[in-house]
Amino acid sequence: MIYLLLLVGGGLVAQASAACSRAMLEEATAAYVRAQAAGQPSLLPLAQTVTYLENDVSMDLAKGVLAQPVTIDFNRSLHDTTQCATFTELSAATNKHPYVIDTRLLFTDGKITAIESLVADAGDWVFNAANQLSWTKKEKWDVIPEGKRDSRAVIQAAGDAYLDSWTNGSVKVPYGTPCARLEGGSYTGDKSPSANTCKMPVFPGNFKIVKRRYVIDEEVGGLDIFNDFPFIDTTKPNGTSSMNFIRVEGGMIRYIHETTICATKNCGR
Repeated sequence: MIYLLLLVGGGLVAQASAACSRAMLEEATAAYVRAQAAGQPSLLPLAQTVTYLENDVSMDLAKGVLAQPVTIDFNRSLHDTTQCATFTELSAATNKHPYVIDTRLLFTDGKITAIESLVADAGDWVFNAANQLSWTKKEKWDVIPEGKRDSRAVIQAAGDAYLDSWTNGSVKVPYGTPCARLEGGSYTGDKSPSANTCKMPVFPGNFKIVKRRYVIDEEVGGLDIFNDFPFIDTTKPNGTSSMNFIRVEGGMIRYIHETTICATKNCGR
């Protein structure tokens, strides 16, 4: 297998094709979990020209974390039949080297054309794999009845409002009550329901969260946004690799998971 690693303007060359079946995407995420557990990328339906990014760095797929066997304690996925894309969050707290791995897969004609992973471990922003595993397992991301599902536009707008509010306090974010945020290993959902909140303070400075890449799954109200987060990493003021994994119920945000990769321990803070 030849892995062609090309980038255009910092984005992935490979793009998803037209709509595809949920069954195919579910089979692919199951295969991804098996492949990561075994450390065998060949278990995936890869296109010959698949591209691979790990923490926004292009590399040979055979040299990335996907080529390392990882003990997976828990996983949760989104399946986007409109974009023909998936998102999977893997919790690997009991692995010899603990990780939280967030991965987007893009497909064309049933083959994976692009893989993009955030691989968080010790030293990344408030990383604590054991806490992350404990809290994520307790959350309920059940399928939402068809008549109660939000549209793609509503789900994406909720996530965009959340990110926009970080530097603009006038942006109204549809936070639910309760709303729980899992940031690294830090959780806000351990209080009484009325006190649980995801509201963020307004960060200093005038910056925008850019390079937003979405995966949306209406069946579970799920949204994943890969992005570049300025401000947080003192050594990378223009932005560091970050991800927001959000569940929306009835137009309101119920859960948020955040992963932020740091160039220096705890992003220099």
